[in-house]
Amino acid sequence: MRPVLTAPLLPAMALALAAAPLAGCGVNAIPTAEENAKARMADLQSQYQRRADLIPNLVSTVKAAGAQEKDILVQVTQARAGASSTQLSGDDLKDPAKVAAFQRAQGAVTVSLQRLQEAYPELKSQGNYTTLMSQLEGTENRIGIARDDYNAAVQSYNTRIRTFPDAIGARIFYGAKPMVPFAVTTPGADQHAPTVNFGS
Repeated sequence: MRPVLTAPLLPAMALALAAAPLAGCGVNAIPTAEENAKARMADLQSQYQRRADLIPNLVSTVKAAGAQEKDILVQVTQARAGASSTQLSGDDLKDPAKVAAFQRAQGAVTVSLQRLQEAYPELKSQGNYTTLMSQLEGTENRIGIARDDYNAAVQSYNTRIRTFPDAIGARIFYGAKPMVPFAVTTPGADQHAPTVNFGS
């Protein structure tokens, strides 16, 4: 005897059949990939904030040592202020102009720290200066790792929204736009941590 479908089972079966194709269209994968990229950017911003928090201590140490060249200290302080005032939200990650402004501001800090390190060779023997520069070097390394992690998450998201079948869900349900990867664009800034040479 064949089973008889009752009226309450028909809507449930119809819903299950309708949901099956959607599962392969990125309905869940697209927001997951987007949130992952946003989380990686938050990690990167956290490392930039750590660097910004260390800079006032470095500047104070240099001032206390009686450094004569105030121009470089002013550049470091101004670069830090500019970088701290330039923030990105999750929605800004799809705006190339806002990402580029953030990159320029952070690159200016890197360049100013390199100049500070080069300008004060006599401070390298002082413990506080050495410790701070070592912490900044470690922070620059963390920034590099966080930047790479963000770019990998953005690549995954951008690939997902452009390839079948997830591209269907990305367009229909989310109107998804590509996120902007982080690339160094500041003249004089590079993708490596500033060299900290303590004369050894």
